[in-house]
Amino acid sequence: MLSHHTATFDWRDRLRAASIHLGLSALVAALAALLVFGLWYPYPYRVVSGGRDLFVLVVAVDVVLGPLITFAVFDRAKPRRELKRDLTVVGVLQLAGLLYGLWTVDMARPVHMVFEIDRFRVVHLIDIPSELESKAPAGIEVSPWTGPTLIAARPFRDEREKFEATMAALQGVQIGARPDFWQPYEQARDAVLKAAKPVAKLQARFPQRAAEIDAAMKQAGHTAADTAYLPLIARKAEAWTVLLDARTAAIVGYLPLDSF
Repeated sequence: MLSHHTATFDWRDRLRAASIHLGLSALVAALAALLVFGLWYPYPYRVVSGGRDLFVLVVAVDVVLGPLITFAVFDRAKPRRELKRDLTVVGVLQLAGLLYGLWTVDMARPVHMVFEIDRFRVVHLIDIPSELESKAPAGIEVSPWTGPTLIAARPFRDEREKFEATMAALQGVQIGARPDFWQPYEQARDAVLKAAKPVAKLQARFPQRAAEIDAAMKQAGHTAADTAYLPLIARKAEAWTVLLDARTAAIVGYLPLDSF
């Protein structure tokens, strides 16, 4: 029968092993966070596309579960080869879980911010029909690895195309998610400026959020006189607002405000 001293020593060993594992897991999670939030989900996509919640869910389970299993299986009384095998299996399973989680985050990541008729839409990799990927125009990657890019949907060529695109949108395939409609943002600047509304209208609609709107413009170095806005649609239920330079159509800021 094990003595009280030996049992206590075993628990301390297990805690130490689990703590080391937890530290290593946290380090790997931090490196993964740099990839996810530094490239795939920069602001505001980490919020509007749900990237933050998805990453936290995936990584939290992986980071916590590995050390807990290590705590359960670590025992110096085991033969060295058996203990090494157990810890290796735990590490491999945890790494596999992390890679699967990152794959899930990758498939859900935003790839483009698309100006679409009278709004902006965040398009995610999973939104794009695979059969249309080959129709992306030259110079526009379907899924850029360096983060979402700003593009636009071209105008309809005729009424038939407009009808077909509208029917497809009703079935869940939005115009902005179709590579055959993509074009460089620069080619749509006039259309963007025509659709955009003066930010003064936004201030009038939401007087209770005036301070927040003013702060966003100030941060961008703009005033109400040279700022316009358009609504933004993303994965989350709540809509956002894009602030634009009223002369160049460049995006200068974002607001968690439903401006539809």
